[in-house]
Amino acid sequence: MAIQQSVGLDSELAQHYRQPGGVEQFGIEAIPEDRRTVKWYDLFAIILNFLVNPGTILVGALAVAAGLAFWAAVVSLVLGISIAFGAYVVMATVGVDYGLPGQVATRFAFGIRGAKVAPSILRSISSVYWFAFQTIAGALGIVAVLHQITGRDFNLAVVSVLFAFAQALIATVGYNSLKYLSRVAFFSKIAITAILLWVLISQQGHSPLQVFGYQGKLGWNWVVMAVWVNAAAAAWLSMITDAADFCRYSRSRADMWVGTFLAAVLGQGISVFLGGYAIASVAGKNTNPFDVMAAGASLWVLIALLIYVVFDNWTINVLNLYTGGLALCNIFTKVGRFWTTLVVSALGIALSLFPSLINGYSSQVSIIGDLFAPIAGILIADYVFVRHMKLDVPALFQRNGRYWYWRGFNWVAIGWTILGFIISVFIPPVMIKTLSTMIITGVLYLVTEAILRSRVDVVARAAADVEVRVDLAQLDRELAAHGAN
Repeated sequence: MAIQQSVGLDSELAQHYRQPGGVEQFGIEAIPEDRRTVKWYDLFAIILNFLVNPGTILVGALAVAAGLAFWAAVVSLVLGISIAFGAYVVMATVGVDYGLPGQVATRFAFGIRGAKVAPSILRSISSVYWFAFQTIAGALGIVAVLHQITGRDFNLAVVSVLFAFAQALIATVGYNSLKYLSRVAFFSKIAITAILLWVLISQQGHSPLQVFGYQGKLGWNWVVMAVWVNAAAAAWLSMITDAADFCRYSRSRADMWVGTFLAAVLGQGISVFLGGYAIASVAGKNTNPFDVMAAGASLWVLIALLIYVVFDNWTINVLNLYTGGLALCNIFTKVGRFWTTLVVSALGIALSLFPSLINGYSSQVSIIGDLFAPIAGILIADYVFVRHMKLDVPALFQRNGRYWYWRGFNWVAIGWTILGFIISVFIPPVMIKTLSTMIITGVLYLVTEAILRSRVDVVARAAADVEVRVDLAQLDRELAAHGAN
């Protein structure tokens, strides 16, 4: 009976949004409990595949090329991802507990309309940026390998766009395609990583003893390390509103905690170690780790590197498009996930035409961090200390419900997002501005909420204890039948 109802719900959603069969039909709707069956190892594979990618390898290389010692670069970037994931796992519980996509969940803090203006628009833009960045980074690897194999030069922009099209195909299918692709890619990527590292170690002058002792021009300079800690934290913090997207099919919090945090540390460590090792082995004289790996390699190693880059990019960029599509769903609630993913894909492909995008990575990511740090601070403060990690799910879709605030906007959250961004401008990099901004904004938001709760009915109503239990499948049917806000 449950299976028949589940299939029936898919059909209703497909008909409502005019989406093709065979793709994931759920967009802003909550995932019913009977569908939350994903175990920790699938989450581990998805997140690790997300982080073991050409872009992160390139970031590890850039940190060493910037003058840091090899180990200083690795420590900085792993520390940065650990900071971001501390925030990430908190918001991922929304997906585990309620089956909600992250963008819909932000309505509890920003209001039903406010969530569309702040988190969803910013995340849609960020998804397009990251898709293009990762595509170009992957295309750099493909071009380097093809040059070694054929001796010919290839147009980077053309390779980027062709590569982008291939990645967009899987993203439109939905979550199951991500899960199965991650399973296939996981073991091949780990094996090829070991091969590439062995190739690097085997080259003359590239021994671990030399690389591990590489100090660069700046060594362990904390000011520079803080910039890269911040860059790593900011890069992933921009995805805090997507944490629930990855985990809303998970069966338990324990599966989510183990699968995601373990994958984050290992995935980041593997990528930055490999990229940093490549650049440290040539004493920072080259900034493209793929050139170093491809130089003098045998044909079979070059083919392995090509497969590695393609799998790497595919597994991360499919997720960029998937989460970007869900963010756009929250803005245009009458459009299905399949169609919004197509829109994000088209924009990402267009941006991939500009290879110069990868220049100025740390400054671009710093801006993204400045925008998302206050959002993260507000969401965590509100969810943990105001809501006590309990949400009124039907109210997330109701006009005049508790999360409607002032005509759909919580001006307290929106105001502190703007003020938090301004505050971040004045925080020096040495203080890890992303983390500092998140904490400062979250604390000030809580103080404001506490003051207003006893004086303003709208705020008090939103913060009241939640006693609502709901049949999520029935709620999804109502949304399909009558539309969502």
